[in-house]
Amino acid sequence: MSLKWTDTQDIAIALEETRPDVDPQYVRFTDLHAWICNLEEFDDDPERSNEKLLEAIQMAWIEEHE
Repeated sequence: MSLKWTDTQDIAIALEETRPDVDPQYVRFTDLHAWICNLEEFDDDPERSNEKLLEAIQMAWIEEHE
């Protein structure tokens, strides 16, 4: 399965699985962007991200983390 920027929930799950000790509430968008791009399943253009997408992913990750 390949992940795209719009796969918000799936990216959040993958982040929770790969970084379970990180509190997503305090992650900077620059770190979040890098971590997403480094996910093995991620297959999208890194330049296509924006603040709105990163915020949506962060919010979904916060929900997964709780």
